[in-house]
Amino acid sequence: MRAITVPRPGGPEAMVLADVPEPVVGDHEVLIRVTAAGVNGADLSQRRGHYNPPPGAPDWLGLEVSGEIAAIGPDVSGWSVGDTVCALLAGGGYAEFVAVDAGLVLPVPEGVDLVEAAGLPEVAATVWSNVYGHAKLQPGETLLVHGGSSGIGSMAIQLGATTGAHVIATAGSPEKTAFCRRLGAEVAIDYTQQDFVEVVLDTTDGRGADVVLDIVGGDYLERNIRALAREGRIMEIASRRGPSTFDINHLMMKRGLIWATTLRARPLAEKVAIIAEVRSRVWPLIEAGRVRPVVDSVFPLEDAAEAHLRMESSTHIGKILLQVR
Repeated sequence: MRAITVPRPGGPEAMVLADVPEPVVGDHEVLIRVTAAGVNGADLSQRRGHYNPPPGAPDWLGLEVSGEIAAIGPDVSGWSVGDTVCALLAGGGYAEFVAVDAGLVLPVPEGVDLVEAAGLPEVAATVWSNVYGHAKLQPGETLLVHGGSSGIGSMAIQLGATTGAHVIATAGSPEKTAFCRRLGAEVAIDYTQQDFVEVVLDTTDGRGADVVLDIVGGDYLERNIRALAREGRIMEIASRRGPSTFDINHLMMKRGLIWATTLRARPLAEKVAIIAEVRSRVWPLIEAGRVRPVVDSVFPLEDAAEAHLRMESSTHIGKILLQVR
């Protein structure tokens, strides 16, 4: 089968469309004939040589797909050949086929196009597990979302607004802040023009944000603490601006929590539990039209380098997808 491989780490040009062995479906797995794959920041990190796949995962890129079940393992129940699905992966999505544990598979939500569905599993699982599973965001609390126009950000804004939180989002242009407001953010901050700490404190009458979802890292961590409410929770899910340093006394005064997480490296049982929560709690919101996938662009599989260049440009709004067939 065809897959996007990275023989040597590097820029987008390092990706090579090559023939690789088709996966063999395991006892507890389904084989998906891939229709589309989501592009994520983790893919860019892996391509650069900074984020190796966990043991047992394919070497090629891709953490989420949509498609049709082509085969099922002997111990799988609840799925049939021909079902249209999407799935969370530990790797291998930039390919024509992928084998994945049946517990990580989701039905395509009603009303969602099969290609668009490829952009849902990773963002839904990431946002739900962090904002609701760990940080336990409650109705009436304030959620600060960094990177509000990204795939993660657009899902976090919608879920936060739909579940009764006051959402504040940061983004990097007037176009992007307007987009965040359309999704449900009560306040959208252009971080190129405004200090998000000042705006958050002003908006909340000095109280701060109860939950911060941060995909930036670096010097944002200290600023997140200054923008945090007492007993607030900071969820650090990426570090795009290098090492983070902070004064522990500032966090102690807030009685705050910093929780750093990744999704890909979690044990299978934990990811299966997260996917079950996503299916029961997030999928009904999507099917009711209260939360929707946001797709920026779709590239053919062979143009994966162009898709990565678009993500690196930071001009995209929403998810970038690769169409495989």
